[in-house]
Amino acid sequence: MASTTSTEQSGLFAHLLPAFTQASGIVVKVVALGTGQALDMGRRGDADVLLVHDQAAEEKLVAEGFALKRYPVMFNDFVLIGPAADPAHAKGHDIGQALAQLAATQAAFISRGDKSGTHAAELRYWKLTPAPDAKGSGYRACGCGMGPALNIASSTGAYVLADRGTWLSFKNRGDLAVLVEGDKRLFNQYGVLVVNPAQHPHVKALEAQKFVDWVVSAPGQAVIASYKIGGEQLFFPNAASVR
Repeated sequence: MASTTSTEQSGLFAHLLPAFTQASGIVVKVVALGTGQALDMGRRGDADVLLVHDQAAEEKLVAEGFALKRYPVMFNDFVLIGPAADPAHAKGHDIGQALAQLAATQAAFISRGDKSGTHAAELRYWKLTPAPDAKGSGYRACGCGMGPALNIASSTGAYVLADRGTWLSFKNRGDLAVLVEGDKRLFNQYGVLVVNPAQHPHVKALEAQKFVDWVVSAPGQAVIASYKIGGEQLFFPNAASVR
């Protein structure tokens, strides 16, 4: 399975996959990388199943014939993280206004810059600002996963967009805090897709479909819902509600 760094670094797979193996006898090997790279693995036939979070890109992969039906699985949300003192005064509930404030104050901002689902979302949010291409002199792309991006932000006092799941599992917070949340545009949907065996006959499509069927079933969805850190739920199953 090719999947996002957020599902792996948040600890979800360590919780979810043993339950699937117990139910099916199938062992899943995960390659965790940005959603864009995960989709490219599917396009090349280097993965059997994809669990990612960029719906437009997922639907494009299906339209191109490289993946079968896209199934919604779960959601959480994105949050803007930054120094608790918030020197740029970005705190609030409007992600567009917050990013505009970061640009105006030349605040340090760490972008994933890796064509991940989080990076794609970040670029969408910049389009909500008056000057999307003017991100300020403090804007830096790390070309890295969510955990490393948070580590850089923690060590440098920078702002960063993160998925809530990885943030809740992040240990090295320093003085970082959630500054922007609650904007409905920060909704973060995950989907799962089987790579099309008509394009790549070597793909283990039957086993991949068994994983899809299980993760969107009531037992699989219950396992997702049961994953918590410090009593706080990281991902919210919604396979049935959005079909």
